Amino acid sequence: MATPPAPPVSPPGALPTAPRKRAPRQSAAKASQPVPDEASAPGNGFVAAPDERQVVSLATLTRKASAYLPDDDIRRIREAYRLSDEAHLGQFRSSGEPYISHPIAVAEILAGWKLDADSLMAALLHDVIEDTAIPKQVLIERFGSQVADIVDGLSKLERVEFASKEHQQAESFRKMLLAMARDVRVILIKLADRLHNMQTLGAVPPDKQKRVALETFEIYAPIANRLGLHELFRELVDLSFKYLHPFRHRTLQKAVQAARGNRREVLSKILESVQKALPEAGVTAEVYGREKTLYAIYRKMRDKRLSFSEVLDVYGFRVIVETVPQCYLTLGALHALYKPVPGRFKDYIAIPKINGYQSLHTTLVGPFGTPVEFQIRTREMQRVAQAGVAAHWLYKAEKESFSDLQKRTHEWLQSLLDIQSQTGDSLEFIEHVKVDLFPDAVYVFTPRGQIRAMPRGATIIDFAYSVHTDIGDQAVAARVNQQPVPLRTELHNGDVVEVITDPNAKANPNWLSFVRTGKARAGIRHCLKTLKYRESVELGRRLLAQALSALRIDPAALDAQALERGARDAGARSVEEMHADIGLGKRLAPVIARTIALQFGTKSAAAALILPRPAPMIISGNEGAAVSYSPCCHPLPGDDIIGHLRGGHGLVLHRADCEVAHRQRAKDAERWVDVDWADEISGQFRTEIEIGVRNDRGVLGKIAAEIAASEANIVHVSMDEDAQETALLRFAMLVRDRVHLAQVIRNLRRLSEVAKITRH
Repeated sequence: MATPPAPPVSPPGALPTAPRKRAPRQSAAKASQPVPDEASAPGNGFVAAPDERQVVSLATLTRKASAYLPDDDIRRIREAYRLSDEAHLGQFRSSGEPYISHPIAVAEILAGWKLDADSLMAALLHDVIEDTAIPKQVLIERFGSQVADIVDGLSKLERVEFASKEHQQAESFRKMLLAMARDVRVILIKLADRLHNMQTLGAVPPDKQKRVALETFEIYAPIANRLGLHELFRELVDLSFKYLHPFRHRTLQKAVQAARGNRREVLSKILESVQKALPEAGVTAEVYGREKTLYAIYRKMRDKRLSFSEVLDVYGFRVIVETVPQCYLTLGALHALYKPVPGRFKDYIAIPKINGYQSLHTTLVGPFGTPVEFQIRTREMQRVAQAGVAAHWLYKAEKESFSDLQKRTHEWLQSLLDIQSQTGDSLEFIEHVKVDLFPDAVYVFTPRGQIRAMPRGATIIDFAYSVHTDIGDQAVAARVNQQPVPLRTELHNGDVVEVITDPNAKANPNWLSFVRTGKARAGIRHCLKTLKYRESVELGRRLLAQALSALRIDPAALDAQALERGARDAGARSVEEMHADIGLGKRLAPVIARTIALQFGTKSAAAALILPRPAPMIISGNEGAAVSYSPCCHPLPGDDIIGHLRGGHGLVLHRADCEVAHRQRAKDAERWVDVDWADEISGQFRTEIEIGVRNDRGVLGKIAAEIAASEANIVHVSMDEDAQETALLRFAMLVRDRVHLAQVIRNLRRLSEVAKITRH
């Protein structure tokens, strides 16, 4: 992975550009002078001239790009550089460097990944639309629509009004991620941009350092890991740690530096032994030591509650070989040389990580009992670990087949579009994406033997939605390894998962409490919203019919035109929207009914529509989310009830004798409707009772057993904390109706410990 170079020595005869200032992206009073031909400058960044002016050179970028791109592409890259240099003329970074040094550094990182010319041009121009007066159309005319679209995808939405900074940031993230789903080069350039910003973050104020570091840690580093950019992920996480916890970072850095000297002899001995053992096993390999990142050490100390001295595997070795069989030969040679630590071997070659990472990991007990980790991989695996999806570039010739990593990346990018289509709010979209960026994975199988990678902690429902949204929505049961299991069961490596569906089933809101993937979470919410909308339409239709009946108008006799005129007069775009708004309590059925009634101005016109008398709306218990039961009184079938149209929440049922309902009805009587229970009711209904008992041993168990014997289901129980001789127990339970509740209470009164029972 490329890193921004150190400032080189000033080339002879280099012309100075803009004077040095310490102001972020601010315009200078004087324009900078032209930069000499970049090919003549040997440096690979800006240089400090004796008069304290700086020169920016394109030499390193063109040298890297020339190694794999034709001359015509190099010419186009230089043209993009000239426009960017002109556009950013007089702008400076917080460090005082000319701003053009940043796009060049970003392009150099991408050239290290061997991205195409359009990517390097877009990197040089990536801030032009956002920070200068150059519009997208100019980029289309000069560099083509691909480059312009990438730059536009990287530009934040700063010229649009948003309710808050968080909404603006979330909407910009959404724009970038959706652009990434269309062209993965967008995120590759953004990651290179973020890497250079993190490497130069020391020049900005501390509050901005923490904000940018947290954003990098939560969003950009996981995306880099998801795309297989393993080395970039390591560096972004370590830099984020440096600015989020500066004191801990400095302390660990000093401890690691001190430990290097103490362990140099041990590491040298291991290296010497390995370099001798591998040729004897017939393996030609490169072996070099590697140090764990400071964040990896810190995380191990935090998670396992260890001191630094107890973290022994701070150092490890990486072995690079030519072929896959040599990886396993090397593993055997190392296990013969040192004893492996049980349970610390991972074969990511046979089963790659979800981001395409492949390697053999094993931990051995070295000299003096020191555990040392070895990573064994081929050169191609090393290239993928460094450049991820960029290592097998998607935009090569179309005839080339996708690698497994590209296919998995394409599936993940497609899942972003699926989440977007099911999510209305940008903050909710970003929440789903964050949830979906898991570094670890478990591998499970479908009944047909297809392997699927799922985030660690994923459940049956996550698996179902990963296969297809309809399977997730309609899941009713599951079998894992041919054994029935609950839908919330967590999956483990090697599980064979079978999901049983029912076309009439629908997503359960309780699933949101245990699913782990963004796709599942978005799918459940979308299903519930759609379901609630359909239920609200049906409820609104019934409420409007009741309101029309109250005006002695038969809704069945109304033609479609009358309803359409009523919807238009009410300000709705369609009859369905009018019904949905009524069902959600956003519009009042009596008002719309009166509007429709005004269409029939004469008695003769209305005569055919007149009903004998209005009837209350019937509640059957299966209305779904459009009808809810107030928690203040918990109405049951058999109770006298009334309905309240609460804005955005649909119809809320109360008991007729509910004091809360009486107070609210006095304020907005027009929102209350007459309702009654149907003759046949389906489902179970929540109710609450309070039981005063003698606080004897085992009394709670006796009462719970009696409730269960009465065929009621307990969903919650609580009691007074200071109970001594007597106690007050509160039970929330599900019953069929008022008669069933009365039966439960009669059975409880038979217990000698029960003093009184009150329904709430």
